[in-house]
Amino acid sequence: MLTTIAIAGRPNVGKSTLFNRLIGRKMAIVSDESGVTRDWREGEAQLFELKFRLLDTAGLEDRPVRDSIASRMVQQTRRALDQAKAVLLVVDARVGLTPEDKSIARTLRKTGKPIVLLANKCESTHVPATIDELSALGFGEPIMISALHGEGMIDIYEAVRPYIVDEDVSADASDEEMSLHIAIVGRPNAGKSTLVNHLIGEERMMTGPEPGLTRDSIPVQWSYNGQPMRLVDTAGLRRRSRISEGLEKMSAHESLRAIRLAHIVILVLDAAQAFDKQDLTIAHHVLEEGRALVIAINKWDTVKDKRAAMKIMRERTEESLSQAAGVPIVPISALKGDGLDKLMKAVIDIYATWNKRVSTGQLNRWLEDMEANHPPPITGGRRLKLRYMTQVKSRPPTFALWLNKPIDLPDSYQRFLTNGLREMFDLKGVPIRWHLKKSANPYADKKREGD
Repeated sequence: MLTTIAIAGRPNVGKSTLFNRLIGRKMAIVSDESGVTRDWREGEAQLFELKFRLLDTAGLEDRPVRDSIASRMVQQTRRALDQAKAVLLVVDARVGLTPEDKSIARTLRKTGKPIVLLANKCESTHVPATIDELSALGFGEPIMISALHGEGMIDIYEAVRPYIVDEDVSADASDEEMSLHIAIVGRPNAGKSTLVNHLIGEERMMTGPEPGLTRDSIPVQWSYNGQPMRLVDTAGLRRRSRISEGLEKMSAHESLRAIRLAHIVILVLDAAQAFDKQDLTIAHHVLEEGRALVIAINKWDTVKDKRAAMKIMRERTEESLSQAAGVPIVPISALKGDGLDKLMKAVIDIYATWNKRVSTGQLNRWLEDMEANHPPPITGGRRLKLRYMTQVKSRPPTFALWLNKPIDLPDSYQRFLTNGLREMFDLKGVPIRWHLKKSANPYADKKREGD
């Protein structure tokens, strides 16, 4: 395990900018709006040869109103600080020392953790006159940095090096590389964060009745039955016409990026208003990206006639998501933990299907039978001839089909072939892609045989 270092400080001092700088990519949303970071996020940071686990936390507000969003943000930050071996306290050198900085310093001092004081926004061309007063926090002389421009990184290296154990220097991310990547998506207030918390068995994500609590896409490393997994909790996706604020646009962009980088996407629906137009828009986007999809119907415990509701749900799915017929639908209660084992079984099963490969010999024997039993139509006075096919990739299953006139192959016949593939080779529930090619059989001189 890598040594954990946390970044703390009041809102808008540049914590997320520093986080992105140290992990080498724009993982956290950065905005001039106060309080953007709510759930703490983590990433693997590297400073020269040092590697360590870095936590980006929400601003620590002094005495927030009980049960408010600010109160829950503070609770999340304290959970993150509990895991840290040392803390990087970031202050805004241009603003100087504030009462809030002093309050946060008192809170951090009570943790007993080593504190490294960073004075941010100290570009080499401008050292703020207020820099000297920051020493009053009691953590020694501040290290002057510019998170935006990458200045002062060598000084941070020298400060954190004593807290990084030797075996961490050459640590790698093998667990994450072997992980099954799962994105949890859906409309606001569908129960995505509650689902993540119940799966991993801790209050990792901030939850509550307020819509739009999750803003960043928050990844969490987890293991299920020995299988490493990377769960990503995403911001709720509303209709594009309703997204107006710049911050919400950035959150939506991060959610769509999480879909693109996932292997499996769990679409969480609210049983009380499942499968409205936005749910379908999200589902279509997942399938267009070629990801495997699992639908989780949340708050199922509130449904009275479960049999009728599930019948309607399956009918709507088959009608609206025909490009991935057989998408698994799992009723759950994220709050109570009902149905989560079935949900994870569906995830594991659909992942295996998404990765499936079919031998060339099997495909061409099947193709001959399909063509013999249901010949392609005649176009321009000539019958279409299906010459050869092979699987060119998986994730999702993708097939190349050679025929004499690919441009004339009707969509209806391609759907016929797709449905036949699903049934014959158990490819239900995942998108199937085709590459139609015009040529003679490229393997005409080779005997058709399995891979």
